[in-house]
Amino acid sequence: MVQVLSPAKINCFLYVVGRRKDGYHNLVSLMTPLDLYDEIEIEIADKEITYKDKIEVLCDHPKVPDGETNIAFKAASLFYKNLQLVKPGIEDRVLIKIKKKIPAGAGLGGGSSNAASVLMVLNSLYDNIFSKSQLMETALLLGADVPFFICGTTAVVRGIGERVEKCNALMPYHVLVCYPGVSASTAKVFKNIDIKLTSGRKLDINVRLNKWLNIWDNTLKIDVAEYLHNDLEYTAFKLYPEINQTKEEMEFVLSEKVSMTGSGSSLFAFFTDYGKAKKAHSLLLDRFKGSTKEVFLTSFKT
Repeated sequence: MVQVLSPAKINCFLYVVGRRKDGYHNLVSLMTPLDLYDEIEIEIADKEITYKDKIEVLCDHPKVPDGETNIAFKAASLFYKNLQLVKPGIEDRVLIKIKKKIPAGAGLGGGSSNAASVLMVLNSLYDNIFSKSQLMETALLLGADVPFFICGTTAVVRGIGERVEKCNALMPYHVLVCYPGVSASTAKVFKNIDIKLTSGRKLDINVRLNKWLNIWDNTLKIDVAEYLHNDLEYTAFKLYPEINQTKEEMEFVLSEKVSMTGSGSSLFAFFTDYGKAKKAHSLLLDRFKGSTKEVFLTSFKT
C-alpha cells in the first residue's frame, strides 16, 4: 500500500485570452500548489483479494462519488488501458481510498490533484514505465488542471492546460483560503463568460510572462501579490452571488486584497507574517461560525 498527500492549488492570476473553435477557452494562469492536502491510499491487490470491481475508489466526502464517476477511478482506468498497450496481460486490480480535506467544487483542484496522484503512484508501482511527458499527455485527457499537478510545482499554464512551464520561485506567503459554502460549475462559468470584458486587460500580459518564464532560478523570488487577477470573477460573482458576498466580508474583516481561485468558488488572501495570518484565520472562523463556509490557513507548498 502507498500513502500520498494530494495538494490543493490556487490560481494567482488567470487571464482568458480567447475562445477556441472547439468551444473551449485559451487561458494564461500562474498556478502554485498549497500545503493543503487530501490523503490517498493506493493498493494493488493480490490475486487472492477480490474487490467488487477491478478498480475500486472509496471516498469519505458525501459530495464526492465513489466508483466510476470519480476522477481518480478514471485516472486508474486510463492508466491501465495505456499499460495494456505496452505490457499486455497485466490485470487492473487496485483499491483507492481518499480522505478529503480539500472542498469539492471549490476551484482548488482537489479532484484533478487526486487524479494526478493516482497516475504518478501507479506509474511508480510499475517501475516508471511511462515518462513524465507521457503522464502529462494522459493527464490532459482527464482535465485541464491535471497536467499541472503532474508537474508538481509553481508554473505558468497556457492553452487549455496542455502547456505547463515551470517558472521562477515565489516569495513565501501564508495563504488564508475560504470556501464560501457554494460550489461553482466550471462549465457554467465558462459558458457565460463575456470575452469582450476580458480582452481589455491583456496589454501587459506578454511583459508579465517574460518575467515569470525566465530560466528556472530558485535564487530569484517574485512577489506574486503584485499580480493577483482573475478574469472569471465577474461571471462567477454574477452566477453565484454568495462568492462575491463572501469576498466583500473577507476584505472588510481582513483589510487585505482577496482574490478568487480558478472558476470559483474559493477565495484567498496572502500574509507575510504568520501571527497576523493566524489572527485573521481566527477572525474569519468567528465571522462564519455556524455557516457552511470553511476556512483554511495554509501556505505555498515547498
